[in-house]
Amino acid sequence: MVNDPLTPIPIPEQAPATQGIAELAGTRLGYWDTGGNGTPVIFLHPASGSALIWLYQQPVFAQAGYRVIGYSRRNYYNSELAPANNPGIASEDLHNLSEVLGVKRFHAVSSAAGGSVAVDYAFSHPERLLSLTVSSNNLAARDGYIADAAARIKLHALEALPRWCWELGASYRAANAEGTEKWREINEQSETGKGARQSLANIVTPAKLETLRVPTLLMSGAADPSTPPSITRMIARHIPNNEVVIFSESGHSPYWEQPEVFNRTVLDFIGRHSA
Repeated sequence: MVNDPLTPIPIPEQAPATQGIAELAGTRLGYWDTGGNGTPVIFLHPASGSALIWLYQQPVFAQAGYRVIGYSRRNYYNSELAPANNPGIASEDLHNLSEVLGVKRFHAVSSAAGGSVAVDYAFSHPERLLSLTVSSNNLAARDGYIADAAARIKLHALEALPRWCWELGASYRAANAEGTEKWREINEQSETGKGARQSLANIVTPAKLETLRVPTLLMSGAADPSTPPSITRMIARHIPNNEVVIFSESGHSPYWEQPEVFNRTVLDFIGRHSA
């Protein structure tokens, strides 16, 4: 019998959640929040998504007893565009959102571009994070050998292709046409405008990573063309308290391609850091 890790998994029924627009300094951001008294988990989406993408995670983490929150950064679904003259700092928007929602400490779970925002927040507000999970991202490395390695493997031709073609692994696309189409629909719905790119508060270098004091889970898809396991291992060399998980056959979106493994891995990790 063949063991297929990419057997299509139906999207589960979503847990009840409040939908809202948070009024923050300089912007308005769309979010959803399952509420309750559980430890908060805030999900940070990739550049290809928004608060809409966590369909496989929202009910599972809520069922596990957590207060689950997803939000869209500026320029994405239900949130305002970032103006060119003052686009703001994405991690400060996250901080302001947590203040509005009354969240004092939380687990940050992020994918791709959301990981850059999450690690920026971890450097600026480490006291607010119980843990940091980053999938498919080089932690916003800008200077040093990690950034150099990422630049060497970057294929600009990929950016001319539809996002589904390179953000979902080839194995997944072959095995799950329906899931690929649903991901594509969410991506189209998520990208609502061409606002200015937001900046980060910190410059990340290998030396900077060595000052990170938040327990960190690093994840990568074995078939990810932009953040392969080798870069994830480079990052892990410098973070004092980290764990590394590699998803076999997965591309750039393990949260969607292998949601059961993704959820089980993250729930185990944050469960050990919820005190």
